[in-house]
Amino acid sequence: MTRIFATDRDGSKHELTGRDRASLMEILREAGLSVEALCSGSCQCATCHVFVAEPWLSRLKPQTDFEVAALEGEGSEMMPGSRLSCQISWHDDLDGIELTVAPEA
Repeated sequence: MTRIFATDRDGSKHELTGRDRASLMEILREAGLSVEALCSGSCQCATCHVFVAEPWLSRLKPQTDFEVAALEGEGSEMMPGSRLSCQISWHDDLDGIELTVAPEA
């Protein structure tokens, strides 16, 4: 069983189970966390913005120009570790990942 440690906008902590071929956005939404994902994962709205804990960033694929543009375009609070959860595909190397759902823009 692979785990995701997620903190929601209200500060509540959740331990979720990852599943192959799912995006983190899908996993977070299915668990009822406050991830809107208005564009359904097409990297356009930044409503699935999360802050990934620094030790995990090197395990993720680099951000695309589209992801950076979506994050900057929505006026989101950018921090180190800012990522769109729709752009992070789950795989076993992410077991134990820690993230926080970003505040609403």
